[in-house]
Amino acid sequence: MKKTANFFSLPYFLWVFLFVLSPVLMIVYNSFFDIEGHFTLGNYQTFFANGTYLKMSFNSILYAGIITLVTLLISYPTALVLTRLKHKQLWLMLVILPTWVNLLLKAYAFMGIFGQHGAINHFLGFMGLGPQQILFTDFSFIFVASYIEIPFMILPIFNALDDIDKNVINASRDLGATEWQTFSKVIFPLSLNGVRSGVQSVFIPSLSLFMLTRLIGGNRVITLGTAIEQHFLTTQNWGMGSTIGVILILAMLMIMWVTKERRQ
Repeated sequence: MKKTANFFSLPYFLWVFLFVLSPVLMIVYNSFFDIEGHFTLGNYQTFFANGTYLKMSFNSILYAGIITLVTLLISYPTALVLTRLKHKQLWLMLVILPTWVNLLLKAYAFMGIFGQHGAINHFLGFMGLGPQQILFTDFSFIFVASYIEIPFMILPIFNALDDIDKNVINASRDLGATEWQTFSKVIFPLSLNGVRSGVQSVFIPSLSLFMLTRLIGGNRVITLGTAIEQHFLTTQNWGMGSTIGVILILAMLMIMWVTKERRQ
């Protein structure tokens, strides 16, 4: 029986080795070579000594934090309302439905909406405010990134809220707790695992966004993801691009450690 289980687990371990461990090991290996193929630690020295890369790191963390906060503030009440609806699974499917649309198509759609001749500026012109520069701004980037990431925040929070035993909530009310006390002392603490999962699902991908920074931010929003794209596709400095990739991987692992569940 044990040999059979080991046999069926072999494809899983093979998949992890080929598509998770191997790429990471290749990135770490390439980070120790310069653009001419010589072994060096200079890439790491350049990263930590160069103010531009440090500013990119700060921007990546700042934008990822803002996107995560925005999605959390929208997603938690939304998930709470969804759990109380009659056909909650249907409404949840409608929330998740936009994730089926290609990311590039959604980005181009928002470029049309926020553009000088887009729907938003047509409405502003109708109101007598005139056209405004909405596209290629921090606002447009954060708005579109938050819109795209919201389903990934709602789903784990919804699952955590939906798993809460209704008898616990009813008991809280029977003991005289107000709605706010029930939420703050019972519902929210019991849903923290969903919040942690949602934060991980949004913050970690937001650290390495690069396509939206170009299409929606117009290269005014510069992050580490943008730097990696430039080094691999433009400057051909794969060593520096790999170094930034290693830094991002370490940052993601740190975020996972900070947001992991801690048992008493």
